[in-house]
Amino acid sequence: MSTLDQLQGNIIRGPDESLPSQQKGPASKSEKSSSFKEMLKESIEEVNKLQLEAEKTMEDLASGKEKDIQHAMMTLQKADVSLRTMMEVRNKLVEAYQEIMRMQV
Repeated sequence: MSTLDQLQGNIIRGPDESLPSQQKGPASKSEKSSSFKEMLKESIEEVNKLQLEAEKTMEDLASGKEKDIQHAMMTLQKADVSLRTMMEVRNKLVEAYQEIMRMQV
């Protein structure tokens, strides 16, 4: 399961339901933040890879190297959905940060 799929699953399921592969038990604060950082980094890299693949597929389609228009459209849609999902995750993170900043101590 890719990191993007995990992110999408976490958005759909919510924070209370965890994947079986997720770590159970206590972990230090630095381990949690490091793994979250790595998960975000991997997700961004995967979205970037999908965007580059879609761009190359469109170039190949325009030049005549790619003949299968269905494959090209599926590649484009996959890149589009992954980018939209990443943007929604970003929006939720910014919204959560802003909410925390509004809290009074």
